[in-house]
Amino acid sequence: MHPELQRLTQQTRRHFLRDSSAGIGALALASLVNADGVAAPQHDGPLAPRKPHFEPRAKRVIYLHLTGSPPHLDLYDYKPELVKHNGEDCPQEFLEGKRFAFTSGTPKLLGTPRTFAPRGESGLELSDAIPHLHEVADEMCVIRSMNTDQFNHAPAELLVYTGSPRPGRPSLGAWATYGLGSENENLPGFVVLISSGVQPNGGRNSYGSGFLPSVFQGVQCRSKGDPVLYASDPAGMDRSVRRMSLDTLRTLNELQAEELGHPETRTRIAQYELAFRMQTSVPEVMDINRESKETLDAYGASPGGASFANNCLLARRLVEQGVRYVQLFDWGWDFHGTSPREDIRDGLTKKCATMDRPIAALIKDLRQRGLLDETLIVCGGEFGRTPFREGRTAGGDVLGRDHFPDCYSMWLAGGGVKGGFAHGASDDLGFSVARDKVHIHDLQATIMHLLGFDHERLTYRFQGRDYRLTDVHGHVVQQLLA
Repeated sequence: MHPELQRLTQQTRRHFLRDSSAGIGALALASLVNADGVAAPQHDGPLAPRKPHFEPRAKRVIYLHLTGSPPHLDLYDYKPELVKHNGEDCPQEFLEGKRFAFTSGTPKLLGTPRTFAPRGESGLELSDAIPHLHEVADEMCVIRSMNTDQFNHAPAELLVYTGSPRPGRPSLGAWATYGLGSENENLPGFVVLISSGVQPNGGRNSYGSGFLPSVFQGVQCRSKGDPVLYASDPAGMDRSVRRMSLDTLRTLNELQAEELGHPETRTRIAQYELAFRMQTSVPEVMDINRESKETLDAYGASPGGASFANNCLLARRLVEQGVRYVQLFDWGWDFHGTSPREDIRDGLTKKCATMDRPIAALIKDLRQRGLLDETLIVCGGEFGRTPFREGRTAGGDVLGRDHFPDCYSMWLAGGGVKGGFAHGASDDLGFSVARDKVHIHDLQATIMHLLGFDHERLTYRFQGRDYRLTDVHGHVVQQLLA
């Protein structure tokens, strides 16, 4: 006899009453949640569109992660007092009890060598390293009081995306897709694009589904070669044969689902069917040759290549086709000063040139197409950079900064946030938050709010408890909302 059937034969009336009481309660709870929470799918399938808890300001997200973390004091947060005291010993009061990744002893303060000025009608202060973003300053909502608990790359990145510095939790994109589903049944709800040839610091956990059904994990697409690995038909198999194979697999999986009732079996069926549909839909949406020369030039994109510019253009094409969440990872923002490439003068100018133009073009493109108001753009790293010189490179000619979790900057645009706005402030030297601290959990809660969710109510039961993205923390930052 099958083990599951054997177990059922051993169930007594006492077992039934004990277990069904929880089941009846769960059904009652589900009916209440459906009344004002996540609605039933409009059509079958785990990625079917769902309604959030309340009317959302944003319907989709494009998250631009600058892996390694850009030097915010040289881009978004000008500190004239730090410039005034450049080269002086760092006051001990800012070092006591602190741990840094590569700095010990008494480091030297490092004022920015960049030039800052008010930009746009709002007068938002931005650095000369990002000239194209000056043109969209009035769309940007800069948070100058970000704070995190981690100062090493992998755990800090995992905290940003999963709410925990340890692997195993669902990522932000997975939670969003779990709550909202997808608007296009022929495309994944959550797409990941990686540039500069390096995976994120947190690995696939940064866009994984954790304990959520695996259909909600990010699908990595490529701007060069096959858009999705292993989705193409193998040699000697055409679409009709692939269809016959999938039909057979579906029958077998449905038999197993009816027998065992495991949710991952239904997920497997949905993934096979989505992969089959993606064989035609993904190559079409990933083909930037379909764009005009003017659009390609605006982004600095090159068909057939692999670049951050290409990925920004692909992000617009994907959200335009109904993808809920697009995650871009771009490696190369760890400005320690260990080489000229990591110098916050020429090195930063060259690196910013790869992201400044395409991001500005993305914002303008979404605005021109009427998509910006419903598309939330988030841009930043996993932490900030120190207001002093990095310890290992302090004696050289190259200027670099160490990792810094206490206070840094990120920015948002579109999707229901204030444009031309700076929230919070760091102290005069940039060491700590002086006003309106925003922890990573607060940012996560705010993103979920903009998508129409109460972050405390979007949960998933696992190992006997209800989990959520923000764990037991997080508050919506109302001041950011338009």
